[in-house]
Amino acid sequence: MTQQSAEAGAIDAALPVLSTRASLEGLWADTVAWFNTQGAEISIGLAVGLGIVMLMLLFRRFGERIYNRDPSLANWTSIVGRTMAKTRLWFMVGVGLMMLNVYSAAPVLLATIINFLFTVALVFQIAIWARAIILGIVEHRTVTGSGEDVETLGSAITLIRIAVTVGVFAIAALFVLDNLGFDITGLVAGLGVGGIAIGLAAQGIFEELFAALSIIFDKPFKKGDSVHYDSTWGSVETIGLKTTRIRSVTGEEKIISNSNLLDKEISNNTRLARRRFKFGIGVIYQTPPEAANRIPEILKEIVEGFDHGFVRSGFVGFGNSSIDFELEFDVLNAEYEVGYKGRHDVGMAIFKRFAEEGLEFAYPTQTTFTAAPDGKMIMPYPQGGWSGSE
Repeated sequence: MTQQSAEAGAIDAALPVLSTRASLEGLWADTVAWFNTQGAEISIGLAVGLGIVMLMLLFRRFGERIYNRDPSLANWTSIVGRTMAKTRLWFMVGVGLMMLNVYSAAPVLLATIINFLFTVALVFQIAIWARAIILGIVEHRTVTGSGEDVETLGSAITLIRIAVTVGVFAIAALFVLDNLGFDITGLVAGLGVGGIAIGLAAQGIFEELFAALSIIFDKPFKKGDSVHYDSTWGSVETIGLKTTRIRSVTGEEKIISNSNLLDKEISNNTRLARRRFKFGIGVIYQTPPEAANRIPEILKEIVEGFDHGFVRSGFVGFGNSSIDFELEFDVLNAEYEVGYKGRHDVGMAIFKRFAEEGLEFAYPTQTTFTAAPDGKMIMPYPQGGWSGSE
């Protein structure tokens, strides 16, 4: 009984080998019969496939020539050329074999093998093209961007290249396995869990990296820009992978994480076409109505005399100690220093012109009246006046 069990086990172990040998012998026999019966169709398929391979070789050569004209990727055509040059020979051969299968009825097993090889070649070739395009766009930005952008992207390019390569080829591998009939549900779930774990572990790093890339590509500000957020005013000195450094107007260096900075409302003062200023002006209540009525016109003449942009001026209210007017004007320059001087010039011109016109600026005043016990107003000193000899 034991001997019979051993013999049965040996037979079971030999079955896969015998099955594989029979399949290979059947494939060889079917292939020979296919060549004998469909020689003309096979010749046409081979000719078409060879022609397509030759065209794709020319396609790749053309891409190489485009890329070699400007290897720095300073223009988009060089990115397209480098992507074309990434066309692999094994993909060309896979396309040629597919054409052979189309023009001739290959045996089932051979056709299955050809379809499998073509699917793998096509998916991974698309992955290579996609990787070349994505990295080309990023590298193009390092060439055409400002020096600060180039430095930041140069520091991140290795990490970006690894992330893009892993992501693209992982998707390609999953697609191939799915098309071959494998159940990838568990694999996708496992990769998802692993990705979540890695993402949580490196959450801060990726958050700051993507924030830095957002600043570089979206350009809310760049190195040298004058920005304002919260209570900080200053100019951008460095945009790094994790932090942005801002030199405050008071001299100290402010360091803030990129993600935290992007969450704030940022005012970019460098991109102003003009700078607007506003003056509040109060004159005394003793000002004659005719003179007060001329104040808006006087203010307009002063502003236009400096070639600034007059916006509006006019009466705004009765104050406790003054008749209040307001002036708004634009200094037609983005530089803060120019605007600062323009505000000074206009202010001093108003002070001088009001002196010439006899218009007095108001300041807080208080008048005291004296009343008798019965409530009637009386002079604060005895009637008849004050004698200097007393």
